[in-house]
Amino acid sequence: MDIYTVSFFGHRQIINSQHIEKILAQIIKKLIVNKEFVEFLVGRNGDFDILTASVIRQMIKKYAYHNASLTLVLPYMNAEFRDNEQSFLNYYDTVEICSESEKAYFKSAIQIRNKSMVDRSDVVICYVEHQQGGAYTTMQYAYKQKKKVLNIATHFDSVE
Repeated sequence: MDIYTVSFFGHRQIINSQHIEKILAQIIKKLIVNKEFVEFLVGRNGDFDILTASVIRQMIKKYAYHNASLTLVLPYMNAEFRDNEQSFLNYYDTVEICSESEKAYFKSAIQIRNKSMVDRSDVVICYVEHQQGGAYTTMQYAYKQKKKVLNIATHFDSVE
């Protein structure tokens, strides 16, 4: 089976979430419809991550025919997951603890996890408006790794 992996990164706070939601829905629908199997990788570190997971879940329910999965990739075990594990497992198809970041110092763990997600991905979809912060650093890393990068904050192109 040909698995197409997509990771998502964005700022903790976003403006105009309804517009971003529409763009994400179009992109995710197109991926589900056109790819044999799509693995969506998301974090849970801010508004963009939460919005993205919600849109992916909606699009999988509406368009997927057992050809897509939503994976939460955590940088390390945290109390929120530990105390609500069943709720997470009911929402996400898979929850992973990133092996590269789980033993790292907590301030660097998220960036290590992000790099691991980029390395696994065929395409990186991001929402980056500012030339600073973790999402920007991750986007720059994706470019250096010669990954296809789609920054929906600045343009909307096809992921094909």
